[in-house]
Amino acid sequence: MFISNAYAADAAAPAGGLAGLVQYLPLVIMLVALYFIMIRPQIKQQKEHKAMIDALSKGDEVVVGSGMMGRITKVGEGVVHVEIAQGVEVQMQRQSVTRVLPKGTLK
Repeated sequence: MFISNAYAADAAAPAGGLAGLVQYLPLVIMLVALYFIMIRPQIKQQKEHKAMIDALSKGDEVVVGSGMMGRITKVGEGVVHVEIAQGVEVQMQRQSVTRVLPKGTLK
């Protein structure tokens, strides 16, 4: 009345070599979708940020990670000096600059 273990084990085995590969197809499709939806745009954004950081120069108006806005007065190897108010200058890491504003935004 019951199916023996040998028959049950035989029924669970894949029928052929191609059938074994087909069961991994959804996993491969999900990994490819993950690459195009999440990983590739992040890499592109990192490249754009690095190009922006490398192009910083004196006089650029920027927004830093803390939300402060100011004008760059000095550019060093790893730091920038940002004037956030008249006579108030802070030293920050170049990587903390999040956006370069159009000229004339700050008055």
